[in-house]
Amino acid sequence: MKNIFWFRRDLRLQDNAGLYHALRSGIPTQCIFIFDTNILDKLNDRTDARVSFIHQVVLNLNGQLKEYGSQLKVYYGEPVAVWKNILKNDPDITSVYTNRDYETYALDRDEKVYQLLAARDVKLHTYKDHVIFEKDEVLKKDGTPYTVFTPYKKKWIEKLHSKKAGQLSYYFKSYPSVKYSSSLAKKNGGNEIISLETMGFSQSSISFPDIEVKQKIIKEYGEKRNFPAVHGTSRLGIHFRFGTISIREKARRAEQLSDVYLSELVWRDFYSQILSHFPKVETSAFRDKYEKVKWRYEESEFHAWCQGKTGYPMVDAGMRELNETGYMHNRVRMIVASFLTKHLLMDWRLGEAYFAEKLLDFDLASNSGGWQWAAGCGTDAAPYFRIFNPTSQQVKFDKDFVYIKRWIKEWGTADYPEPIVDHKYARERCLKAYKEALA
Repeated sequence: MKNIFWFRRDLRLQDNAGLYHALRSGIPTQCIFIFDTNILDKLNDRTDARVSFIHQVVLNLNGQLKEYGSQLKVYYGEPVAVWKNILKNDPDITSVYTNRDYETYALDRDEKVYQLLAARDVKLHTYKDHVIFEKDEVLKKDGTPYTVFTPYKKKWIEKLHSKKAGQLSYYFKSYPSVKYSSSLAKKNGGNEIISLETMGFSQSSISFPDIEVKQKIIKEYGEKRNFPAVHGTSRLGIHFRFGTISIREKARRAEQLSDVYLSELVWRDFYSQILSHFPKVETSAFRDKYEKVKWRYEESEFHAWCQGKTGYPMVDAGMRELNETGYMHNRVRMIVASFLTKHLLMDWRLGEAYFAEKLLDFDLASNSGGWQWAAGCGTDAAPYFRIFNPTSQQVKFDKDFVYIKRWIKEWGTADYPEPIVDHKYARERCLKAYKEALA
């Protein structure tokens, strides 16, 4: 008899729900990871930093498993085909354990794998791991999902405190996976992990945010989070995205240190459950009537936005930071998203796709939610007539031009471009287009 634990968005050994249950069964458990060609083949940038990040984490996981006398088996290919080969070559598998993913592609993939496993009498066990509360855990009294954040958050907090495990919320409890490490399958033969080059990628030059964050940053998050020149945010997005840290651990710390930071984690759950209940938001507006907005497209303007050459320094600094580092400060994300959708009146899906390509911490639910919020077409979105003025945003959040000068080297010289659109004109054009659509 043998278990398989399948790593996906949970690339860590400790406090891993699915791994904990697999090991606690007492049956030898082989850990695996699949480099999914359905995802990799769609990436245009063959130096995509996220692939480098995952590859490094996979190597680290294998090194940690070796310390327990085990190993990580790594596969490359289309998941269903990979699973067919695994089952063909190992008839002793009785159960597969993994943690749930809620994106449409992941749900479809897992259903196909489930059918394949069931046909061979292999059980599939799935667990909640990368959110505190999933789809149906925080609902209205009538059993319908919340679509407005504030009441959702209130119910989320109530549920959090409704069940205790000692002094902590039951929902923050850790899964001591490593405690049962004796159940890890023993290393068997060679274990050469596929290289980036073999998969058609090369090492990215982008550096990755530290997994450790000073307590002071979380404690002062509410005061400093809106100022991009200050190191006032945790930058843990990529670690949440790929599960190299436990959401339970960080939410537990946030509750003790910062209500504002905890609220950001609630937003993460909120958008996840919106995606689960309304999968159309992956590609369509949550509010159907906003599909009638007549978006414009001017290639030169879109490229100016992408390259950080719009003539609006807060927008340009943000886009250059994104292009160079794979990261953008959250306040600036709102400014650049508003600029594309309101000033340039371009479809939010263009910006969402660009962020999906560039962001280290790209998360489908949060990315779609954030872009639709900016465009006014999402759940609990900013009203369509709320149009950020990039200049006043700069005065408010980067009054000394520290952030701007950091990313725009030609700032203040003749080389810096003039604004590609007048703010007042763009605002009036936007309001007119939205009013016509909603009428």
